[in-house]
Amino acid sequence: MQDVLQNNILRFWLDKMVDRENGGFYGRIDGQEVLHADAEKGAILNARILWSFSAAYRVLHDEEYLEAATRAKDYIIEHFIDKEYGGVYWSLDSKGNPLDTKKQFYAIGFAIYGMSEYARATGDREALECALQLFDCIEEHALDPVYNGYIEACTREWGTIADMRLSELDANYPKSQNTHLHIIEPYANLYRCLKELDVTESCNYVPVIGAVLPVDVAVPQETKMRVERALRNIINIFTDHILNPETHHLDLFFDMDWTRGAGRLESYGHDIECSWLMHEAALVLGDTDVLAKMEPIVQMVAKASEKGLRPDGSMIHEANLDTGHVDDDLHWWVQAENVVGWFNLYQYFGDEAALDKAERCWNYIKTQLIDYENGEWHWSRHPDGTLNTVDDKAGFWKCPYHNSRMCLEIIERSDHI
Repeated sequence: MQDVLQNNILRFWLDKMVDRENGGFYGRIDGQEVLHADAEKGAILNARILWSFSAAYRVLHDEEYLEAATRAKDYIIEHFIDKEYGGVYWSLDSKGNPLDTKKQFYAIGFAIYGMSEYARATGDREALECALQLFDCIEEHALDPVYNGYIEACTREWGTIADMRLSELDANYPKSQNTHLHIIEPYANLYRCLKELDVTESCNYVPVIGAVLPVDVAVPQETKMRVERALRNIINIFTDHILNPETHHLDLFFDMDWTRGAGRLESYGHDIECSWLMHEAALVLGDTDVLAKMEPIVQMVAKASEKGLRPDGSMIHEANLDTGHVDDDLHWWVQAENVVGWFNLYQYFGDEAALDKAERCWNYIKTQLIDYENGEWHWSRHPDGTLNTVDDKAGFWKCPYHNSRMCLEIIERSDHI
């Protein structure tokens, strides 16, 4: 996995996606390997690039990864951060000018994820302060004071927006499992970052990594407590509202009062991804009572996702039980999360069958999805085995995140087994 991470995934982004003319990274390479230098630049793509290279640097200590991570951090702060109203723009044009200025909390969550990981890797104060400011944006503008939970989106000025959808593929509901998933993920990482900085300060160690120097990394105790409370709250949101107690799947769309909407939908990739990210959040929180409540749920949600498994170890995307429509494409991101989710059950619960599922999916990835000639992974294979070359190789939604994280998770977890 380290070889795939370094020589297949990260090498592709370093060699083909750095925009040396306009700064940052290009917005798109299509499924035919054609670079679209004038493509819009998405907040999600750039935040995921930041996370990927920050995490890779933290684990592997390659200065080239630090350079790429710093490039992403600086570009996000300079171009994506809304200096007037706060938050991050949804997209920019290829020159770095604001294009779609709406505030999608999913994207703000990823910016927190990337900035907090950069701070973990380097001790950089600017990244940490940016992550904390974005945390404040979500807590102030997205948190529902009546029914709890987080709404999907606002206008640039934090006003009401009619179309709250994350993409054209989503239903237009004010709350979703997907956005909550990508808020619990950065909140856990931000809280972990703050805890690690505490340890650093207590032993009087000042990290000096490359050209990045930490400056006054102390964070007020009240700030840490606010992040802890928010993390604790969103864990409860998953167990009390998003988890379907009858099916053990995680429902996808909700009205403000948590009435389930959009029909009976099952997203197997999100189920297996949620299983380990919920567990991670509870582990980072460090509350034994919360962990005791969460661990049976982790195993139940993973078990529910098995409905999407195929005999070769791959996992299909999702199904609509009301219409009978099944999206049985074999998406790159679903396979990556499939590996981590089952490995998590093996690591923490001694489930040997789960390890076998992870290994079989990894073999599927190696033989069916990795592009050994051009780098990176293909978007998907169709159910009949043919390759999907229509969807992007790199783009608004195709980022070095799910697959690089899979590699990094297994590398780090293997050190503890």
